[in-house]
Amino acid sequence: MPITRLSKGAFTPDEVSFLGRVLELSAGANETEEQRERRALRIIANYMAGISDERELAELSRRPLGR
Repeated sequence: MPITRLSKGAFTPDEVSFLGRVLELSAGANETEEQRERRALRIIANYMAGISDERELAELSRRPLGR
């Protein structure tokens, strides 16, 4: 899925759906809202860095930062 921006910092509806699927795919048991938000931010950051594989994004989002 190519990264196409409607405007600076905006995602297309397809990208939002994709990122939502990755968020659900990578969900952890008993995760707090804060942990979920941090994971979502990692998913978005990795996606914006060019990673577009759903499973790779999910895996990277579960890892601690800097590892």
